[in-house]
Amino acid sequence: MSRLRTAARDSVTAIQGLRLCAITVWLSVLGAPVLADFTDGLAAFDAGDYRTAFEEWRDLAKAGDAEAQVALAELYLTGQGVRADTAIGISWYRRAAEAGHPVAQLNLGDFYSRGDGVPRDLVAAYVWLSLAAEQDRAWAEGRRQEIVREMTPAQLAEAKARTLAARP
Repeated sequence: MSRLRTAARDSVTAIQGLRLCAITVWLSVLGAPVLADFTDGLAAFDAGDYRTAFEEWRDLAKAGDAEAQVALAELYLTGQGVRADTAIGISWYRRAAEAGHPVAQLNLGDFYSRGDGVPRDLVAAYVWLSLAAEQDRAWAEGRRQEIVREMTPAQLAEAKARTLAARP
């Protein structure tokens, strides 16, 4: 009976090992191209090949990769590898910000605080800067404090409520 238990235990261990191996292979097959695409885009960007960087990051950004969305936002805002388009750049920042990317939140908040590419909206600026500040972006905290001085009590109350609602 103990040989049967030992054989059964060994079979279970082998099956679990095979499952782990299959999961590892599956994740590496799925994950490797995504990582390689972003890394390849970064290498192209660093080499000054902005068009290739754009092509590497575009599909990732469309699939929801927040890092790629931030990278595309920068390309559109600076006109590197694509025709400069502030509206498209800000829309990529918005997607990344909504996904919780702190740099996108910080930049979007700054755009709203200055009215750069979007209508000036201190409430929206406060919300995005607050979300970035909560992710240890000290600059966002300082910028938020600057705009608080310009806000009415009603705007500040609305901004605090919207920030609370926007938290994950």
